[in-house]
Amino acid sequence: MKLIDRAITRELLVNVLFAIAVLSLVLVVGNIFRKLLPLLVNHDVPVEYLISFIAYVLPFSLIFTIPWGLLTAILLVFGRLSADNELIALRSNGISITRICLPLAVVAMVCTAICLWLNVKVAPAAQEELRSTIFDLATRNPMALFGSDQVIDQFPGRKIYVGKKHGNKLDNIIVFEMDENSLPARVIYARTGNLEADLPNRRILMHLYQARYQQRDAKDPLDLRKIRDGIRMEEGTLPIGLEELYEKEKKKPSRSALSIEQLLDQLKSENQRERSASRTEINKRFSFPFSCLAFALVGVPLGVTAHRRETLIGFALGLIVAIAYFLFVIMGDTLRGNPAAHPELLVWFPNVLFSVLGAILFRRLARQ
Repeated sequence: MKLIDRAITRELLVNVLFAIAVLSLVLVVGNIFRKLLPLLVNHDVPVEYLISFIAYVLPFSLIFTIPWGLLTAILLVFGRLSADNELIALRSNGISITRICLPLAVVAMVCTAICLWLNVKVAPAAQEELRSTIFDLATRNPMALFGSDQVIDQFPGRKIYVGKKHGNKLDNIIVFEMDENSLPARVIYARTGNLEADLPNRRILMHLYQARYQQRDAKDPLDLRKIRDGIRMEEGTLPIGLEELYEKEKKKPSRSALSIEQLLDQLKSENQRERSASRTEINKRFSFPFSCLAFALVGVPLGVTAHRRETLIGFALGLIVAIAYFLFVIMGDTLRGNPAAHPELLVWFPNVLFSVLGAILFRRLARQ
């Protein structure tokens, strides 16, 4: 029996690691192409920042990929055992399905422990480090925020369009100075320019050449008929203060980046919505790891049944189970500011639902 345990454990671990690697690669690469690659190409972001982003995004992606990878591995391993009639052979020799699944129980508990550690300790710290890295990029190398054919809106009170950027040299510049209603009050056009960092004074000096500006009407800035042309100048300097940018980047971190201790402190808040949101976040971090056990219960019957019927229904159901689980979690997270909906209980509901469903299916399988 030890030989069978080792064989099943080896098959599970190999498939779990492979599935986690593939799913994590998809999520991380997806984040890179969605967020980081434009920064790297257009904003001259150093490669070390890209590596840091990947390192900080990976723990958060593992929260999702470990349970999903475990479910995929269970469907593959137990589906193959069923397709090769190995389960029938083992049960004919008096080995129950419960005993066969003992290695799976151990692997599922290990995955649960790892997910719990990631949810409670590693992922929030990585989120905070990611925010610090972005802040470091904005403060140490603010000129990296400028890119070709893009609107830069990181500077409060201004929106800046740059046609092309070559190092610190800029072409076709448009600077929109916004009013308190976020409407353009003055527009500056310049054919060329260059950037100079003045970090001791926390500002960027934008030197503009062949520039002109237009003044919008203070009462109706959207009425283009009331635009007044201002002076033209061959050379001028536009200082861009970084103080507000620094304060903006140092804003209060998102709840997902807070530690358990910080979330517990928020439970003392007088704001009922804030208490509900913090309570939901705490419950989500402790409930989500137990999806590994729920997926283990429901995955075995689905994998065995699918290959007995020689269809892909097991994999389809497994995908539905995983998506349904995540939808419940997302729903609870969306309603976290609504105490009347009890979102802290909603994040536990998929664990209970799929555990009960898995137990019923597993019991039927054991009786066959």
